[in-house]
Amino acid sequence: MIYRGQKLTNSWRIALLALLFAVGMVYLVMSLHRVQVVNSADLTRDQVRQSVRRVQVPGARGRIFDRHGICLADNRPSYCIAYYVEELRQRGLWQRTIDAVDADIDRLAKVLGLPREISKDRVALHVKTSLPMPLLAWSDVSEEVVARWAEEVGSFPGVDIYVQPERYYPHQSTAAHLLGYVGRDRPKSLPGQQVHFYLPEMIGKAGVERQYNDMLTGVCGGRLIRVDARGYKHAVWEGTPAVEGDDLRLTIDLKIQVALETALAGKKGAGVVVDPRNGEILAMVSAPGYNLNDFVPAPSTITWNGLNNDKELPLINRAIQGRYAPGSTFKPVTAIAALTAGEVTPDEAIHCDGVFRLGTMRLRCWNTYGHNDIKLRKAIEQSCNNFFCELGHRTGYEPIRTVAAEMGLGVKTGVDLPFEASGLLPTDEWKQRNMREPWRVGDTCQIAIGQSMLLTTPLQMAMLTAVLANKGRLYRPRLMLREGAGECVREMHWPDATINLVRDGMHDVATSGTGRRVQIRGTQVAAKTGSAEYDSGGQRRKNTWVIAFAPFEQPEVAVVILVEDGVSGGYTVAPLIHDVLASVFGETPLAEGEQSFPWLMEGGVGD
Repeated sequence: MIYRGQKLTNSWRIALLALLFAVGMVYLVMSLHRVQVVNSADLTRDQVRQSVRRVQVPGARGRIFDRHGICLADNRPSYCIAYYVEELRQRGLWQRTIDAVDADIDRLAKVLGLPREISKDRVALHVKTSLPMPLLAWSDVSEEVVARWAEEVGSFPGVDIYVQPERYYPHQSTAAHLLGYVGRDRPKSLPGQQVHFYLPEMIGKAGVERQYNDMLTGVCGGRLIRVDARGYKHAVWEGTPAVEGDDLRLTIDLKIQVALETALAGKKGAGVVVDPRNGEILAMVSAPGYNLNDFVPAPSTITWNGLNNDKELPLINRAIQGRYAPGSTFKPVTAIAALTAGEVTPDEAIHCDGVFRLGTMRLRCWNTYGHNDIKLRKAIEQSCNNFFCELGHRTGYEPIRTVAAEMGLGVKTGVDLPFEASGLLPTDEWKQRNMREPWRVGDTCQIAIGQSMLLTTPLQMAMLTAVLANKGRLYRPRLMLREGAGECVREMHWPDATINLVRDGMHDVATSGTGRRVQIRGTQVAAKTGSAEYDSGGQRRKNTWVIAFAPFEQPEVAVVILVEDGVSGGYTVAPLIHDVLASVFGETPLAEGEQSFPWLMEGGVGD
């Protein structure tokens, strides 16, 4: 149809287009309303979920103190040089950014005069997995390095100082095996929260740092980071603050600890000082030791390999992990077993001619000429092998094993330290299973003098000494200082005459016997010496012991010191016990013209 020379179909087409445009505008407006108004909250949450990352931030680690409040382990600020990769981002492939960061690290290393600590592979891993986090190129740098960096800060965009806490041990190697050390690892995840990144946390690896790690570790906080589509950081918000870990107070007395370490300086061995009234450990030393600060923030390859390859095994805590035959320090156990079983009386004398004979077996006494007829108290004082071999022969092994087990040998003491050894209190079944041999009477005689298969740790012997000191109560040793009495594991109901006779013999050891070098002026001491031979590459060597407690009537400390490859307990170890006890109780000064103990200048004295 034609109207005034125009086709009407063109008008309908225009109208149709206008209608479609109007419908599209209405749909667009409704969609915008739905996005910006109706679904705004949901879409905002999706945006946050896709662009915001949660970072877990560890709390400060708790400190460790001795019983008097002296700090043994603290935290200090560690200055690290960090790269913030978003400042060095390059267009195109990830490799371009990786190359840029790697080249900048080389350039900064020359300026600072430092060797590189991280490889290019480590840079690449960081860019691909932890892009929003700071890349620590150097950790724990000195103040001089920080000053040099500050002078060149304008030439290195994207580089800044990052401060993180590190462990610090004010007394360096003091109580190294007891305290232990920390490393860096992933913190425990926060319950109910998704964590995208984390800052490494200090984790206890040895000693009380490991034993009480959960207590010392703080509660992690959170931090939020907004990233773009490629993962680069754009904004940071502080979230939940981290909470510091709890402090730990130990039973250790730093003064006694230092005295014990001084006594063992330059030697291989171990020592323990305990309070026999409650089982609290006042000092524990394993020698040789190491500097705890060498493990902060991590030991160098040279340091770690040196410690691991050292033939003297400085990383082993000999006080709880070393297993040694106790030698004659075991003889009080044999004496109690024989007295309890009625196999000997205090007034019975046994002849010693210098050699104990049993079939073809020969066990020699340290006194090659023999002690002649000798009674129990004197046999303890003189550490007569013949006498105690005869007691073992008479008594039999089972009563001796029973008393030794009651006093804590053959099992772990339960001290609050990891990796404790249990020692060895052998039985007939154990020997049949491990040595394919039956138990013999000669085995009993040798164990009666602390030799043969019997193995103990210095801590076990310290707790045994505490039992002798307090007349029959075995406490569980502890390092964490707590209120209240100690945990009594077992109480022995020995007759007073039995335990008093053994204690009197130990007092004689310190007064006039094999251990008289332990004496300190002004305090009465009881002690027992011991030596145990072992084979080392075809050479016969001795591990030398002394156990002691003081004051004799009301003991406050029980001490044990073991020195590997010594001469004898009386010669090698007794003077060390003297020094430790003098640090605890002091020593009465000499009067004018008075001489010190005359035997201090003499040669070796027996066991």
